[in-house]
Amino acid sequence: MALMQMALTNYRCFADGIDVTLRPLTIVLGKNNSGKSALVRAPVLCNTGITTDSPAPLDLDLLGEDMLESFTDLIYGNRPHGNIGIKLKFDQTSLPLQLSAEVQNIDEYRTQILTHIELQQGDTTAKLSWIPTEFADDVRYGIDYNGIEHEDVRMPFSGLLPYPVGELDIPADLNRFFFQTAAQVREAFPKIRYFGPFRDRPSRLYRLPARMPDDLGTSGEYAAAVLASDYTRQQGRLVQQVNELLQPELSGWRVNVIERAGMYSIVLTFQDDDSLTVNLADVGTGVAQVLPILVRRALDILKPLNFPVLEIVEQPELHLHPAAHGGLADIYIAAAKRPNVRFMIETHSETFLLRVRRRIAEGSLDPSMVAVYFLESTGGVATARPIKVAEDGSLDYWPTGIFSEDYEEARAITKAQSAKDNVDAT
Repeated sequence: MALMQMALTNYRCFADGIDVTLRPLTIVLGKNNSGKSALVRAPVLCNTGITTDSPAPLDLDLLGEDMLESFTDLIYGNRPHGNIGIKLKFDQTSLPLQLSAEVQNIDEYRTQILTHIELQQGDTTAKLSWIPTEFADDVRYGIDYNGIEHEDVRMPFSGLLPYPVGELDIPADLNRFFFQTAAQVREAFPKIRYFGPFRDRPSRLYRLPARMPDDLGTSGEYAAAVLASDYTRQQGRLVQQVNELLQPELSGWRVNVIERAGMYSIVLTFQDDDSLTVNLADVGTGVAQVLPILVRRALDILKPLNFPVLEIVEQPELHLHPAAHGGLADIYIAAAKRPNVRFMIETHSETFLLRVRRRIAEGSLDPSMVAVYFLESTGGVATARPIKVAEDGSLDYWPTGIFSEDYEEARAITKAQSAKDNVDAT
């Protein structure tokens, strides 16, 4: 089971909403300030309404201040009395599963209310509609359950999902439906991994953590600790796997971990001379930026996932030479073919997309595994247009002037040279 489709209305810069189909490899393109970050961070937002025990529809405390200041930041136009809509569709072999919700901001109470909720599993549907009352904490709903209406039900929630507890004046089969469907949504919703556009600059020395970190962090800040833990406790299996991924792009060097007086350094070692080492803090920024990505991929290879994951990465190619972008795309293509993990990648790299198209044309990547979206903004309103990749790697649409900079610069150089030659001739 996997999250297959995500739609949001009145969300951030998307006045007309967004509706995105998620594939094993979803690629998001667009110019600066076109809404790319808002789109790729939408699953992170939805996650706050699924994996929470908070009665608030969206547990925004989970996001941190770097990603959001207040709920009104989510609403198009920052309207204090606005709302946003969320629709999630899950792929399930037996019965389709879907959650729709509308979250209304109540500005005078600095709180949010679920005004409309619809849960669907197969042919069974329950719709809840908020009944406004005099008191903000007295939340009541009218419920339509397969055409049978139930009025004035006080229904508690855990995030976006009904959480029927205690004595509720609803039939037992509806109570069961709420419990079962909410549990299935939580099980189907993927674990969200998020790498922001800037990974942490490495330090010269690290302490060995008491245990292997569970996560690499949104900026890869725990990648070095994971490598040090692996080197000490797992005989360096992870380090070896990282080097297998790194070698095609950094031939002749390998990542290594060195212990010094109880502290650990992450270094690059020259393969032909072990005495030649360079601390990762002293190497080019590109290697340091890509290391957490390689550590994450190596971890999944060594320990395959048995639960759904959606990994979101902003600009994985940051600070890498364009010659390495294709190899990075191949790493993600290989990872997307593994079970239970899907990727949403925001990139500025033409080479990344070209490598994906090449693999499709060569027949080593099924085009049904790939979704491409191009974002553009006009007058502050963003839109996300899907671009279909055919079996021969061709595209059914391409915006004018995108990734044509090299051609335009070369044409301008030729024009300038021609003009200079004409002046010299006279």
